[in-house]
Amino acid sequence: MSTIGKRIRNMREERKMTLDYVASKIGISKQTLSRYERGIITNIPSDKIEAIAEVFNVPPARIMGWKEDYYHIKNIEKVPPSHKIPLIGEIACGEPITAEENIEGYVGAPNEGYADFCLRCRGDSMSPMVDDGDLVFIRQQEEVETGETAAVLIGNEATLKHVYYDGESLILVSNNPAYAPMTYSGEQLNEVRILGKAMLLQRVISSKRKL
Repeated sequence: MSTIGKRIRNMREERKMTLDYVASKIGISKQTLSRYERGIITNIPSDKIEAIAEVFNVPPARIMGWKEDYYHIKNIEKVPPSHKIPLIGEIACGEPITAEENIEGYVGAPNEGYADFCLRCRGDSMSPMVDDGDLVFIRQQEEVETGETAAVLIGNEATLKHVYYDGESLILVSNNPAYAPMTYSGEQLNEVRILGKAMLLQRVISSKRKL
């Protein structure tokens, strides 16, 4: 039985809910819900995870077994910089992450070896912990532990996400609950590559940010 399936069954039984009742509430068959619980289906769609969480009145993170407060990047304002690392902009197709074509400039980092490059975040998917324009310092590595925050290459686009593993699936999670988790498995995993672990955050103050 998968861990997620076991949690779903335990929560359902604790609330004395039947398979029929929960399945009807989330819009699937009793048989499909049973397959979730027994781990026969492990790649559960994110909208179904959210629906199950609503029925049980818990955050989706509880269903997935994630820490609900899982953001642990340090603020570089408290770490004095001592050397320069490249600030990465657009990711050129087929080029290494630190290829000259990708570099916008150089920024100060705490010490040599602590971080290898820096990404400028775009959008609000990691808000409120990371806002549009903030800089995140990345230590280059091909793997991270489940729950850690990483720079991830999806196709030709680099993004910052929390990384979780569930069996053979890779799940990328935003801070902003408006963005659903992205799940990759099987051949889809060829589209995704871990670039490195997020180590430090540098706030970029703008007129839009409340001080």
